[in-house]
Amino acid sequence: MPTPNYSFEKRKRELAKKAAKEAKRLRKDTKPTTTDVAENEEVPASEAAEETPV
Repeated sequence: MPTPNYSFEKRKRELAKKAAKEAKRLRKDTKPTTTDVAENEEVPASEAAEETPV
């Protein structure tokens, strides 16, 4: 009976974990956050004038 190759199994688990982590990072990068949405909103000129103190 052949002996199990623990190094291969460990490496396979590590690669799967790394792929899952990368997929999660890509999902997070593509999902817009609330700060991104707030920064991308256009403010009308009349509101922008009211917000600046004189």
